[in-house]
Amino acid sequence: MEQVLQKVWELATIYGIKLIFALLILFFGRLIAKLVTKIIERLMERSKIDPTIVRFVCSLTYIALIAFVIIAALGQLGIQTASFIAIVGAAGLAIGLALQGSLSNFAAGFLMIIFKPFKVGDYIEGAGVAGTVEEISIFTSILTSPDNKTIIVPNSKLTEGNIVNWTIKGTRRMDLIMGIGYSDDIDKARQVINNVLAEETRLLSTPEPLVAVIELGDSSVNFAVRPWVKTGDYWDVYFSLTEKLKKAFDANGISIPFPQRDVHIYEHKEG
Repeated sequence: MEQVLQKVWELATIYGIKLIFALLILFFGRLIAKLVTKIIERLMERSKIDPTIVRFVCSLTYIALIAFVIIAALGQLGIQTASFIAIVGAAGLAIGLALQGSLSNFAAGFLMIIFKPFKVGDYIEGAGVAGTVEEISIFTSILTSPDNKTIIVPNSKLTEGNIVNWTIKGTRRMDLIMGIGYSDDIDKARQVINNVLAEETRLLSTPEPLVAVIELGDSSVNFAVRPWVKTGDYWDVYFSLTEKLKKAFDANGISIPFPQRDVHIYEHKEG
């Protein structure tokens, strides 16, 4: 009986010490994980990295460090961790295969946040839709269409095709086609158009507006009218110029053989 008690005491002493060390590893490992995560967070914030990336990287770092601490604690207790790591790896692979689409969206969102092809407030086209960016998250981006519809787009759909950002440059070229009759005076029509453009104060002086004959159509001589405006003024100026040009042509006896339109109005459908 005395030998049994002695054996139990020896085992309790050995495993008690291991348990204490394992608990110490867990305690101090958790503190170190928090400290490392905090340092990374501060460094990234000083570098003015996007807050979404900061939160994600910090969370991922903390989880990885805690997993390492737990494995170290289990190893201190004498538990074979190789099989445990293999099980975790296999589970991770299975989860990864099951969440293939979500991981693709996640990777695309991460890249978009890093490279910033657009930001909140930009008007963009991509994945077959167009709208103003309201939110960029890890998995999806939320747009608001010109008619006030909320569009939720998976990030992978945006990154797998072309993205057109209409806002990022701050200025846009307006493409108008104005036609006159073959019997009308080209120089006079050009002067009328230039006069209307000169009166529009919202047009930019640089680059200079272009007014040139672009096509000899079946029933009209077509002018390309290409002034530049600030992005926010585009549609107000477009509507205003269309009306003013029509009135100016009428006042100067210049005929417009057919209804005019912006050559891009049906392409980007921006409101």
